[in-house]
Amino acid sequence: MSAPSPCNQAELHKLLADEIDSNVEDSVLVHIAACSECQSRLHDMAAGADQWNEARDILSTLPVEKMGDTEEEWSKSWGHYATVARPSTWSHSMIRQVLGPPSHPELLGRIGRYDVERLLGVGGMGVVFKGFDGELNRPVAIKVLAPFLSGSGAARKRFAREARAAAAVVHEHVVAIHNVETDGESPFLVMQFVAGESLQQRLDREGNLSLAEVLRIGAQAASGLAAAHAQGLVHRDVKPSNILLEQGVERTLLSDFGLARASDDASLTHTGFHPGTPQYMSPEQARGDAVDTRSDLFSLGSVLYTACAGRPPFRAETSYGILRRITDSEPRPLREINPDVPVWLEGIIARLHAKAPGDRFQSADEVAQVLRGCLAHVQQPNQVELPEVCQPRGGRVSTFRMVTLIASTLLLLLVFLGMLVYPGPDGVGTTDNNPPQNVSPATPTELDWDATAQELQEFEQEFEPFESQFDVLWASPPEGSPSP
Repeated sequence: MSAPSPCNQAELHKLLADEIDSNVEDSVLVHIAACSECQSRLHDMAAGADQWNEARDILSTLPVEKMGDTEEEWSKSWGHYATVARPSTWSHSMIRQVLGPPSHPELLGRIGRYDVERLLGVGGMGVVFKGFDGELNRPVAIKVLAPFLSGSGAARKRFAREARAAAAVVHEHVVAIHNVETDGESPFLVMQFVAGESLQQRLDREGNLSLAEVLRIGAQAASGLAAAHAQGLVHRDVKPSNILLEQGVERTLLSDFGLARASDDASLTHTGFHPGTPQYMSPEQARGDAVDTRSDLFSLGSVLYTACAGRPPFRAETSYGILRRITDSEPRPLREINPDVPVWLEGIIARLHAKAPGDRFQSADEVAQVLRGCLAHVQQPNQVELPEVCQPRGGRVSTFRMVTLIASTLLLLLVFLGMLVYPGPDGVGTTDNNPPQNVSPATPTELDWDATAQELQEFEQEFEPFESQFDVLWASPPEGSPSP
């Protein structure tokens, strides 16, 4: 199997210079939308850091009407953005192309029936604004296709596909789609506005999360994935920046279905590029093989690993290096990085990280149930057992069971020996010197091993309640001791 091809920097230069071959332009644009390394290179090649920072500040705060109208009208071609000398020119041109005049001086602009308040972020295919729906009196998030992609038929189709995919999933842990406009000059979709931050922002600020937070976020993200999978969709870009954490409530929402496809879509294979963020891809995704819903579970495992360790499981200097690590290497054992991670959680993540899809959990719903059960155990360790898949199958618990079986066997043997040594009610015992009496053939003259096995089974059944109590105590560390 051939290794994935590295990014082509020469094509980026041609794209910026507006010299790229039209036959490959669409595929290059789609690759850039999915490749964080190419986005970073394109970002650096187009302008300096100071220019980008100033452009972001202007977009976030300055109304269109206060920018003046003295700048020359720029072409919509992305190649011309590389020649912009001043950020105010870039921002003015962009807003003129995407937004209409604002209805109020304090607003940034207007698109459709929505007032635009400020810029929220810039993604691979577009920009996201915070807006307000005056008709329904609610804040919204508006994702607009980037101006340099508006003329690309492939980009517009992909943008429309994202809207359809996301709108098909209605679930409490998936960002809701309120409206879609794809026919205009600047296609956009209107989403639920989530007041809060992304998981990536939380990790950047706080580092690794607590055990309860990891389990709660993981369970809710898996629940959202299960809803998408039930609609026949594979998300293909599960990563911390696409998991939103709602402020003030413990709710997680899955967002950005820009790479989602139907699980039976033939274009899920042999696309010629590698969609998704490299650090969170599955091995089959990194190789360009066919993917199904279990690919999202591998990515979720990488998200959980990152939440526990504070860094992604697969790291390298280049995207190509990351892809090779995903396909060929195992991540560093999680408990070596964070010893506070329980053994059972490390095992769950390791199973999600299985290279072969058949060795992973087989559904997002199963993962959600397991993580919810683990969270309940962490919150009430003395009342709630770990899910069965997390119960240890060896070690001290198995040894304890073996000891109990041996002890019960010895007890039965002692009882039998006592019957032989001490005389019975008729005064006849094994120590009697009288010759043995004739007995009926039906009376066993030796140990009845079938009867002993039955008694042993009955003893085990009586002992099971005590063993279950021991399992609970064993799974829960003593008060004041560190978690495993």
